[in-house]
Amino acid sequence: MRKTLLRMTLRQLQVFRAVCDHGSYSRAADEMALTQPAVSLQIRQLEELVGQPLFEYVGKKLYLTEAAEALKRAGNDIFGRLESLDMQLSDLQGSLQGQLNLCVESSAKYFIPHLFAAFRRQYPEVSLSLTVVNHALAVRRLSLSRDDLLIMSQVPQDMALDFLPFLNNPIVAVAPPDHPLCRQEALQLQDLTAYPLLIRESGSGTRRACEEYCHQKRAHFAQTLEIGSLDAQREAVIAGLGVALLPRHAVHLELRHGLLRELAVAELPLYRSWCAVNIRGRRLSPVAQAFLGFIRSERAAIGQLAERFQPGAAGSGNDSAGSA
Repeated sequence: MRKTLLRMTLRQLQVFRAVCDHGSYSRAADEMALTQPAVSLQIRQLEELVGQPLFEYVGKKLYLTEAAEALKRAGNDIFGRLESLDMQLSDLQGSLQGQLNLCVESSAKYFIPHLFAAFRRQYPEVSLSLTVVNHALAVRRLSLSRDDLLIMSQVPQDMALDFLPFLNNPIVAVAPPDHPLCRQEALQLQDLTAYPLLIRESGSGTRRACEEYCHQKRAHFAQTLEIGSLDAQREAVIAGLGVALLPRHAVHLELRHGLLRELAVAELPLYRSWCAVNIRGRRLSPVAQAFLGFIRSERAAIGQLAERFQPGAAGSGNDSAGSA
């Protein structure tokens, strides 16, 4: 090993990681409570120890060099091992402590806080960092090993992954209550094609699943409107801009309060399973291991949590607010 690398400090690696995350010296300085010259000095000293430049500007954008990419991976390993050590020491003291770094697809963001709340009742000293992204970004984060676990519904087949399915994600057709389709008691997916379909942005897992299913059922929509987030898509349906295929968990309150109606489509719901996913062979932190263990052993409790999101669930509105 180069002796110069032994002079590298954790503080330098923290500053370096902040610059990588933000793509900016000034924003990294804000996060680290440092001045921009202090950040520049730390990076310059780190480059001297590494023996190669770490960043380069193309136009006004900051890019990582190959040396920086290698250092970033090593830094993630180092900080990950330190976090794991902290959790193990806490475990030896008789209590599980630490932070669960969880990334979820946007369709899961309504249920996962309830699931973590149930987990935290068993492990009250565990904290949560929750990142919400679409499917495409979730896959990218998997390749970068940015999170302890990811919650997603369509697990990539071309990556070495371990995954644990734990709950169905029902996708249903919804419309505003005054929509003509709401007056029909028996519908086919084809009947919806006469109306505009509100769809998510490219990269959304829900959009991909729905497009594949509609193609399979030969239901082709002549008019679509692209809406950039699940919440905005739901509001657009309420506003009367069209119908949509949405996760039932995302619209359970609107269905319960009559702002939306679930259409009686024979081919729906479309079911996809939410899965807890991690890179195969990657060492999981004690907190991540405990969370996976909770999912495996508490299937009945998870099923009871999911019942809150069913149409007409008694008293579920107050329960959901209390858990979130």
